[in-house]
Formats: sequence, C-alpha cells, structure tokens
Amino acid sequence: MRLFRSRRVVDAAAETGRQAMLRREGGALTAIASAVALLFSSYSVYETSVRRPDLRLFVPPSIHYASPYQNSNFEVFVVPVTVTNVGARSGAVLALDLVVTNPRTGQSKTFYAAEFGRWTMANAEAGNFTHFAPLAIPGKSSVTDSVIFYSRLDETVMQIADGGKGAYDFKLAAAVAEPEDLGPIDRLWAGPPAPLTFQMIMPAIDHRVFQTGTLMLYQADWKPSGGAASAEP
Repeated sequence: MRLFRSRRVVDAAAETGRQAMLRREGGALTAIASAVALLFSSYSVYETSVRRPDLRLFVPPSIHYASPYQNSNFEVFVVPVTVTNVGARSGAVLALDLVVTNPRTGQSKTFYAAEFGRWTMANAEAGNFTHFAPLAIPGKSSVTDSVIFYSRLDETVMQIADGGKGAYDFKLAAAVAEPEDLGPIDRLWAGPPAPLTFQMIMPAIDHRVFQTGTLMLYQADWKPSGGAASAEP
C-alpha cells in the first residue's frame, strides 16, 4: 500500500510539473504572439500615418521636341511626368530640371519646367498653357501632367540637337519640400527623389514640322523609365 501511495505522490508531482511547464509555454507563446501583433501594428501605423513623403518619378517611352527658331537657343522638350508618393504624408515638388546631353558633341544643356500643356506654335501664340507651379502629392497617391521644359536664359549652348537621327541622354531632377513634422527623425531620413536618367532617340529634324506640331523622341526598347527610391541626403 505504501508503494501505491508513493506512486500516486510521484504521479501527482509529475502532473503538477507538466501543468506548470504548459503554463510557462503558453505564457511564452502568448508573449511572442503579442510581440508579433505589436510589430505588425507599429508597421501599419508607420506605413499609413508616419512614413515621410517618398516621391518617385516616371516618364513614358516617348516625349516631344520643338525648335521653331533655328538661329536661337530656344528649344522645347515636352515630357509627360508622373510623380508618385509611396509615403504616408504629403509631399511637394517645387521645381523640375532637365539636363539633355548630346553624346556626339559632348555638350549638355539645362532646361527648366516652365508650363503644363501640349506645345505647338498655335498654342504658344495663344498662350494656351498653364504656368508650372509646385505640385502637392498626398500620401499614397500620384499626379501626372505634360511638362513643358524651356532652356534657361543663361544657357550658352545654342542647339543641343544636331539635326541628325541619334540618341540623347536625359536627367530629370526634382527639387522637393522636405518635411520636418518629426524633427530630427525627418532630417535623418530626408532626401529628394533620385534623379531619373534615361535615353531617347530623336529622328532626323525637319524644321517644317515645328510650324504645326512637335517631333517625337522614343525609347529604343519602348519601355517607360522611373521608379527609383529617394536619394540619400
């Protein structure tokens, strides 16, 4: 009888130990589940409310060019630009600059975003354009428009286009308003969109086309360009 009582005591102790172990394991699993839930919740809040503006630039496979005055440095590039904000807070594009390089001559020429619209001589004479203004892009949204780029008045390069068919290199850069809502954190993460570089092929130029329209340039592979993440400060 004493032997049976000893076994019952041992079994009871083992069961007590097992229950205690299960409680410890259950507590550990609960703690892990709570930590994972907190992690996902924090990430969700960051993505939907806290993440700073993160602007990306996109350009389609074709753009347009005009040079109606052969004896001046006046040239026009019309570039449909999409700016996407993958961040949570609103961002703003204050200005856009376009640098065009002719690989055959080694010359580069800088253009600035002046207006929105479709460039033609008729529209230019009638003033049928909208002046470029800073673009406000809410979080998780995008804006698209055709941006008209004019060469800067202080440019010394007369004509970047040499008249023949050939490829040209482009660099599109945006000046943005940097957020400071979160103080040092925003300054630590600050950075404008990475400049977008791409190449377009320009057909041989017949200046008569500029009296009524523009000349189309196109990507060699007919694919759009863009989507690079923000540049580091």
